[in-house]
Amino acid sequence: MVRSETRTVSEVIKRINTGRYIMDPDFQRDFVWLPEKQSKLIESCVMRIPLPVFYVAEAQDGRVAVVDGLQRLSTFRRFLANELRLAGLGKDSLDGKKFDELPIHLQERIEDTQLTLYILDKEAPEVARLDIFERVNGGEPLTRQQMRNAIYNGEATRWLAQMAKTVDFQKATEGSLNPKTMRDREAINRFAAFRLLGYEQYENGDMDEFLGRALKEMNRMSVRQLDELTSEFVRSMQINYLLFGRHSFRKTLRDKSGAAYRSVINIALFDTMSVLLARLTPEQALAQKDELALAIMNLTYDNSFEYSITNSTNSTARVRTRFKMAEYVLMDLIQ
Repeated sequence: MVRSETRTVSEVIKRINTGRYIMDPDFQRDFVWLPEKQSKLIESCVMRIPLPVFYVAEAQDGRVAVVDGLQRLSTFRRFLANELRLAGLGKDSLDGKKFDELPIHLQERIEDTQLTLYILDKEAPEVARLDIFERVNGGEPLTRQQMRNAIYNGEATRWLAQMAKTVDFQKATEGSLNPKTMRDREAINRFAAFRLLGYEQYENGDMDEFLGRALKEMNRMSVRQLDELTSEFVRSMQINYLLFGRHSFRKTLRDKSGAAYRSVINIALFDTMSVLLARLTPEQALAQKDELALAIMNLTYDNSFEYSITNSTNSTARVRTRFKMAEYVLMDLIQ
């Protein structure tokens, strides 16, 4: 599941420069180390001080995603490319120097510094991979979706990012799902998973595995298939907004008439209504707008449905309950 390898700084930077390492997955913070902290790292190499280990994960496309160590690897890349001038080292002879201004033996000492990498195998179970991400990340805590973004980096994650920026998604959610923690992309990931795999295939109450499985499938999809998924997603956002306006995907959709207060986005309502209403055409939705809205409002008053979107919402029983109940109501209304 996890293996260790030792490589020199120069070997790793060579692979970074050829695109073998994913250095900018969206879950990682922007490069924020100040020059003084970067300089201390370089100084540590010159002083032969052992460095903490690095954690990376094999991505599905064969590249390597950096889990823990982005700041350090970015520092090495910048310094070896002469983009960093050392600073804050006091009277140290290194202060003010770029890489090509150092004596050759110090250049080689930095390039030959040994880095220990712990590599997460791409075949490791989804839950195990995410748990390892949580345990080893030394920076700001990551959300599950940020971790998935690194593990499945590719067409699928780019699609999620594009959908999160669409006017219709922003309008239906009023931008209330935090993009920094990728809460917006998690919601869209759930749409894609239940749309592509079907709620019938949701088993064992393992949402992490289910969402990861959908991203794997999306990475294998053609441009045409992704375009079709885009059309369905956008159509769903438009229909939900047509029916419930600024109360879309919120429990307050049931008493939206004149209500200034809105509850927060309910992720269980989002996955159910985004998927099921995507089956309708805009013409169907417009023709039966009032009937559809009333049927869904009444559904949220049903104790079984309300419980399924409120308690243990990722359990298999709750997921299947809400999808089956909503499917029955909607399909009974529109033949």
